[in-house]
Amino acid sequence: MPPVEGHTEPRPVSTIADVLSSAAAVLGVDGFENTLNLPAATRVCVILVDGLGLRLLKKKAAYAPFIKSVIDSNKPLEAAFPTTTATSLASLGTGLPSGQHGLAGYDAVDPVQRRTVNQLSGWPADLLPDQWQPHPTIFERASETLNVTTVSKAKFEESSLTRAALRGGNFVAAGSLTARAGAALEALKAPQSLVYFYWDEIDKAGHRFGSESEKWTFQLEELDSGLRRFAARVPANTLVLLTADHGMVDIPEAQRIDYSQFPELLDGIELTAGEPRCVQLHFALDATDEQRERTITAWRERFAKQAVVMERHEVIARGLLGENPDPRVVGRFGDVFVLAHAQVALLDGRRVAPHAFSVVGQHGSLTAAERIIPLLTLKKP
Repeated sequence: MPPVEGHTEPRPVSTIADVLSSAAAVLGVDGFENTLNLPAATRVCVILVDGLGLRLLKKKAAYAPFIKSVIDSNKPLEAAFPTTTATSLASLGTGLPSGQHGLAGYDAVDPVQRRTVNQLSGWPADLLPDQWQPHPTIFERASETLNVTTVSKAKFEESSLTRAALRGGNFVAAGSLTARAGAALEALKAPQSLVYFYWDEIDKAGHRFGSESEKWTFQLEELDSGLRRFAARVPANTLVLLTADHGMVDIPEAQRIDYSQFPELLDGIELTAGEPRCVQLHFALDATDEQRERTITAWRERFAKQAVVMERHEVIARGLLGENPDPRVVGRFGDVFVLAHAQVALLDGRRVAPHAFSVVGQHGSLTAAERIIPLLTLKKP
């Protein structure tokens, strides 16, 4: 893919979509390929740490001695685009790029109903997860021959995102890191088992306090000690992997900008979506070509030194949505993308809650800090 101005670091060869599909292949599930060249095992545990981008991990490795001890095993991966939880978890769970599974960001547009829908929570009752994302998940396919278990918080068991992206197998609800580790160890007792273990505390600390905060560092230390104990207790012939869904950058308060204060940026715009570092703009169906050109120019002029503005066809041409995006889901993605590369977050103050302007750690765009994620081997079979 040609580099996008401000986003010039090379792309890793593999992506988050390769993780569970490679794990399923290792465990002998038909129809999957071990593209990551994972070692043979009879049990695989994939631990996803929300928000733990590779740059952050390397920068803070001194606070995580166990993770640091296996850092040489790292295979850099690329998060899904946009670099956000809903999109990356859908790619993890389906093995597909965003242009196929259609979870287009934190907020995405339903082009049929002409509405913006939050993809993490609050889905309207008439938006059915298995219709919004109808592709079979890796868990559904693998559970026909394997013992498949998700270990996560109880509130995620029946969430629309889980039902869209990670449905299939057994769900074991557990709260603390210790409880989740215990549940994962129990699930790994079964032969031919695939366990997915989700951890979101680092991401929460980053959003609220920033990745440079003591609260973030504390969560990394807690994770590291918990993972060390966990890896020491897994059964024989178990492969334990750690990955993430995206990274994070801290945004100063003065650079969290309400773009709705600039009318020229919304001329002809019906719906806004995406994230503050990957704004997606949807023109009204009756917007004129002149309005479209004028509005796109206004965005490029106002944020010339802070962001790259691309139309959807450019995003597709650069391969950011994967090969051959599905025409049935392409309309969920913006007509225009505003991809931040400077320390800036762009919010629609008419639509988002006031507390959105207090979020410190942000992601969604294509900088290396947001885009590149780890794949570490915590325990070899």
